Amino acid sequence: MKKLSIYRHLPRYRSQKPSAVTIGNFDGVHLGHQTILQQLCQHAEKNQLLPTVMTFTPHPRAYFAQQAQRPELLPAQISTQRDRLARLYQNGIEQIILLRFNHNLAATEAYEFVANLLVEGLNTRWLLVGRDFRFGHRRSGDIALLKEMGTQFGFKVKIIEDIVDAEQQRISSTEIRTALGLGDLQRSKRLLGHPYRVSGHVLHGRKLGRTLNYPTLNLRIPHPFALRSGVYAVQVHGLEAEPINGVASLGIRPTVEEHGRLLLEVHLFDRDIDAYGKLVCVDFLHFLRDEEKFPDLESLRAAISADASSAQDYFTTHGL
Repeated sequence: MKKLSIYRHLPRYRSQKPSAVTIGNFDGVHLGHQTILQQLCQHAEKNQLLPTVMTFTPHPRAYFAQQAQRPELLPAQISTQRDRLARLYQNGIEQIILLRFNHNLAATEAYEFVANLLVEGLNTRWLLVGRDFRFGHRRSGDIALLKEMGTQFGFKVKIIEDIVDAEQQRISSTEIRTALGLGDLQRSKRLLGHPYRVSGHVLHGRKLGRTLNYPTLNLRIPHPFALRSGVYAVQVHGLEAEPINGVASLGIRPTVEEHGRLLLEVHLFDRDIDAYGKLVCVDFLHFLRDEEKFPDLESLRAAISADASSAQDYFTTHGL
């Protein structure tokens, strides 16, 4: 694969190569996103342009929710930032513009957004956007302005229609958040094109799982998170040549923590691996139950044992 360049500021450092650009948050990089990226890369290759995604951190909706002190409006994250950028690269993107969404960017007028970022910053020659794309301060910029500025600055605007699934429903990050919130991993897999996956470096924990005879790999999870808290059958990639089956708990650990932060704890079957600091990927395959608070550690141990048996039954049944 070709090299990936990530820029947090524009214009780029000593790079005037013309770009084919699309703009969005790409949370989840679902099948709809993948279709957009495929079209972008095909056009870029044919016309010797650099396939480019402009995206933002935090999500603009998250920024405005924080400014309004309305935490209930924060969009639940489907992907960690690492996973989002990795998926963009895996889909052929060679240049990612990861802009900090802050007051200055929110206040940028639509004309300045195009002239300063797309034209001066990226030397954009081809721009791929959805029909409802809006940009600039108070979302004042629209497709008509983009096309007008494209004529002025020498870039073409291509409109892509909504991508739909087999039931002719629009594929969107909102649909995936709904599926993950319900623990419906089959639906999320159909929308993503692959099992729902989270990656992260394994952290040191309290070692409580080891004292319960169920040692775990611990991964930090962003908040708010789209996936329903609970217990899952999972597979872990990155520790051996083949994925390792396991059982995972996503939640705040109410039995042992008064005000716990969201954590993913994964117990591997038939393995004792020193994984601290290693980067692993966890595929969520089947929802087993919701997170619960137990009266004591012995009850928690019994529940973990039952969860492990249920997960192993799942793998036996599905031949994994």
